[in-house]
Amino acid sequence: MEELGLRNSYKKLVNLNPEILAQKLELTETALARALRRICELEGQKLTDLQLGFVLQEQLAGLQDQLYGISSERYKKREDKPKDPTPPQPRVKKPSERYPTTPVREVLITQTPAPACNCCGKEMTESGMTEDSEQLTVIPKKYEIVLQKRMKFRCSCQGSLVTAEAPARIVPGSSYSDEMIQDVVLSKYCDLIPMERYAAMAARGGLVNLPPQSLIEVSHQYADFIAPVYTRIFEAVANSRVMHADETPHRMLEGSDKKSWYLWGFSTQTDCFLECHDTRSGDVASMVLKNAHCEVLISDVYSGYGKAVRIANEQRRKVALPLIKNANCNAHARRYFFQSHKKGYKEASFYLDHYQEIYRLEDEAKGKPPPEVRSLRDEMRSHFEVMQRRAANEVSQYPNKSQYGTALRYFLENYVGLTLFLADPEVAIDNNSQERLLRNPVVGRKTWYGTHSKRGAFTAAILFTVTESCKLVDVNPREYFAAITRDLLVGKAAYTPHEFKLAQAPAH
Repeated sequence: MEELGLRNSYKKLVNLNPEILAQKLELTETALARALRRICELEGQKLTDLQLGFVLQEQLAGLQDQLYGISSERYKKREDKPKDPTPPQPRVKKPSERYPTTPVREVLITQTPAPACNCCGKEMTESGMTEDSEQLTVIPKKYEIVLQKRMKFRCSCQGSLVTAEAPARIVPGSSYSDEMIQDVVLSKYCDLIPMERYAAMAARGGLVNLPPQSLIEVSHQYADFIAPVYTRIFEAVANSRVMHADETPHRMLEGSDKKSWYLWGFSTQTDCFLECHDTRSGDVASMVLKNAHCEVLISDVYSGYGKAVRIANEQRRKVALPLIKNANCNAHARRYFFQSHKKGYKEASFYLDHYQEIYRLEDEAKGKPPPEVRSLRDEMRSHFEVMQRRAANEVSQYPNKSQYGTALRYFLENYVGLTLFLADPEVAIDNNSQERLLRNPVVGRKTWYGTHSKRGAFTAAILFTVTESCKLVDVNPREYFAAITRDLLVGKAAYTPHEFKLAQAPAH
């Protein structure tokens, strides 16, 4: 929304003549300079005119970067050697080699009449040999109506007539089959297709006038149906030793006094749990941590998580349980230095170079047993110590409001949380995995703008929880939804996507 507002303001500005535009720019710079000077005075800092001018340039450059800048945070050391020449490209695989589980349909192509021989002119006969080529094709989605006929049974005594029992269904009596309901749900919460677009796509396939509101209703009903899985995923996250946490805005279009809601995410390496609330208060995280077995919480430096950990630790002290530690996200710390580097602070390259080496070692540690991970992380410790000493010497030389000063203070003030992962192989270097799990809900809210009711928000939380948990452990959501639906209908206990994957794995 902030970016959209900036772009709308830009559209208004381009229509102004140069004289008025110059006047507005001068007024804006004057007002911003006055505000910055006043803020620094209130914080007990004194800025010279030169420092004030530099900070002012940063602020204006930041606005320009939001409008026109690239989002990539890729950084390359100055002394990096050029890469080796591009290796030869491997042979292009046939579709059947790339997709070995896809059915192959053979089509024999012949010629009538048969061709004449190039040598003697006689009509040729089939040799039995073929020249083969493969093409990947698609069968468009086909809609059909299933007419269920339940047999009626009678007795020779003519005293009774009994109808065969109806099969169990997600929504008994619904005009949508279980397969259709699953397709609707996954199209929205996995493929991010709004219900109105789903209905429009169905119309192009011959199913005209499919009501989007009825599709929304069955998605609510399916969320209720699969709620036991949602509960089981929460239990798996709450029982984990290490937990990730993050939150993102969620717009409530109607049905609530508050328009600004938040989607909260809590995850482990195998499960992702999402909740929707009308507040960003740390009380939400407190409720999750209250009964959790978590010993390390990985998050950004948001006071709400600090508050949640303090409250949870107060309770744990009373019953002599291990206290929760805060691990902070190194991707955030690196990002501050990267943004400083973009603004012209060449000093930031020192920290970016060290972070590049730290992340190289972390990539090398992926998939290795804990002792090897601990050994590689011990190599990182010297990089953090060098950065800490350099930052401590530099921090007093830069204003708090400058980009580089902010980066230095963020690194120093959160140094303990940023380096907690060094001694614990189970703790991640950053919180990027949780941020990736919120990417689909963020893209989704931009597509359908928000939810129209509290029930819609809770439905989104449940269905995004299950689909993102599938993706987290590399399980096909369509395979999992088909299996869990079938099993819940016959009374089997709910299981998470991770448990589904373990059950599918071949026994050794």
